[in-house]
Amino acid sequence: MEATDFQDALDDWFIESLKTYKDLHVYQLEHPTQVLEWTSGRTVCVAGHEPSRNEILELHLPRKLFADENKGLCAERDFKVDHGGFTDGPVRCLAHVPGTRCVVTNDGLTSDLQVWSVGGDESDAIRLTGRVEGRSNRRRRSLPDAVCRVAAARSSRVLHGAVSGDVRVTELTSGRVLYTLDTDSDEPLSSLRFAGDAVFLAGCSNGNVYVADTRTPAPPGLHPPPTSPGDPALWQTEASPGGAVLRLSACGRAVVSDPRSPRGAAGRARLEVPPGGRGPQGGVSWAPALDGCISVSGFGAAVRIYDTSVWPTEPLDVPPLFEHRGHAVYSQPAAADVFVTAHAWHPERPRTLLSAASDGSVHLWDWVDPLSQ
Repeated sequence: MEATDFQDALDDWFIESLKTYKDLHVYQLEHPTQVLEWTSGRTVCVAGHEPSRNEILELHLPRKLFADENKGLCAERDFKVDHGGFTDGPVRCLAHVPGTRCVVTNDGLTSDLQVWSVGGDESDAIRLTGRVEGRSNRRRRSLPDAVCRVAAARSSRVLHGAVSGDVRVTELTSGRVLYTLDTDSDEPLSSLRFAGDAVFLAGCSNGNVYVADTRTPAPPGLHPPPTSPGDPALWQTEASPGGAVLRLSACGRAVVSDPRSPRGAAGRARLEVPPGGRGPQGGVSWAPALDGCISVSGFGAAVRIYDTSVWPTEPLDVPPLFEHRGHAVYSQPAAADVFVTAHAWHPERPRTLLSAASDGSVHLWDWVDPLSQ
């Protein structure tokens, strides 16, 4: 793209954004990140994923975001590094342990976890304080497409595994394994989520969802995806805070299942997939403070918001409620060269999200509901 054309596109999008965003902050990391994890309502962790030494940082959100006045569009680099450290390997997965100043990471190479202390004792350092052994690194290496997933609970319990046969619940303080998921298969995982103090969901890349109760020796419930002729293998599964399950395929087929009837479909949709889309590698997330809303990234350089509450039971083409195209617009190379690597909803602010892209950009944006305009 010529410099003049790029500036014209940026100017046009700037004018459009004055009406579509309440806030927008743009930040540039030295290296791209594949993880965005809130450690509080005002701080977030990022980390590099190069093969060797990487930074792991806790960033403080722009203070202007929490000001009372209506600021409109604010594109500036005013994030602040609160804490930082280094890891000897890549960081492909990161989870904050609620109620603590600890995070756990995985390098994507084994099923083992690394435990980090974020600050403390008036220190600004992020320090490695322990390790948690995965269930079977031999089996993990035999499934190169499997990626370790991690979820943490307030009781310092960590749910982790790369395939369905490797899932464990481990107590961080003692290192004791509290529960092991008993399945007859090794299906690569796409998500792990606690659904309460004792219940968790393990979503697999083929669309299967296991529901396990750690209080009982009974085998976990297996819920295969609702299917129809021509359905491809599903790539992503994600459970909402209320237990609803979203399954999304690489070609954009989406199915929402009611937790009370997991074999049926509460809603279906066909989502837009741009030419050359990479699939939903950047993630699928349920909004914690907007009932029925999901966000999808990885299909190119955009993050799209959808309202699943209006989806019919038969699949139809569904346009997004909102689309954040900022990573493509702000990137000097062609948009096809940039893709979203991760995104995350703010835990309390209903329409505030963070998104990161392959060019090292991180955007913090608060979108305006187009139906309210």
